[in-house]
Amino acid sequence: MERFLQQIVNGLSLGSIYALIALGYTMVYGIVKLINFAHGDVFMIGAFVGFAVTTFTKLGIFPALVIAMVTCMVLGVVIERVAYKPLRNSSRIAVLITAIGVSLLLEYVMMYFVGAQTRSYPAGVLPATIYNIYGVRISVQQIIVIVVSVILMALLQFIVKKTKQGKAMRAVSFDKEAAQLMGINVDRTISFTFLLGSALAGVAGVIFGIYYNSIDPLMGMMPGMKAFVAAVFGGIGNIPGAMVGGLSIGVIETFVAGYGLSLYRDAAVFAILILVLILKPSGLMGTSTGNKV
Repeated sequence: MERFLQQIVNGLSLGSIYALIALGYTMVYGIVKLINFAHGDVFMIGAFVGFAVTTFTKLGIFPALVIAMVTCMVLGVVIERVAYKPLRNSSRIAVLITAIGVSLLLEYVMMYFVGAQTRSYPAGVLPATIYNIYGVRISVQQIIVIVVSVILMALLQFIVKKTKQGKAMRAVSFDKEAAQLMGINVDRTISFTFLLGSALAGVAGVIFGIYYNSIDPLMGMMPGMKAFVAAVFGGIGNIPGAMVGGLSIGVIETFVAGYGLSLYRDAAVFAILILVLILKPSGLMGTSTGNKV
């Protein structure tokens, strides 16, 4: 039972990171029906910004989170305005290829400036204290990861459900043309969606770097793909579904690794994607929609 509970704690820590990244995928898809494959690399940029803040300025974790969030906000809006907005009325394959191109651009520009070697966050960013609760070991890093993720996900729900801009996002996701006729600035709403998603990815990058203490310019590829699986698993376009999907994928992956099958942890995640697409393509909390002819 102790081992089981330990894997639950580890899985929730990892799943919280996946959930933050998955929220960016699901919000952008809900608004513009675009799979932003550059999103994982925005996560990577956030990790490097946090590394620079904690290493060179000696500031703590919370200034690093704020600066990474703001940097990724700006980056997300720039990517949307420069790469995606001109292609908004183009074919989906053109936008998809552009997203892959932006992803590669971010990876190799970062590699050009910082090199390809792996880096570690400086020691002492967070206390190394580990609490033992009924045989379950919980570190300060895990507590910070889960608490920060829960606060940000709750804040996102408040923004989407209770604010004027959140109502605009829901209107645009439902019917973009009708929303425009009602006076909603669609371009600004789409940019705001990228801004929110990129901010969450930036925070996820920092807490991932602190939790695993290893970052590199290609680090966004696999967590980004797993977060995409989480978004599909929960129901892409559904914000609560992305949260549930991220936590579920994190727990499943941790259980696979924790019970002696660590070589198959990635395979297990993508096997889940295949099963979801076959059995319930709309995801756990998604709804099937028909197309009018």
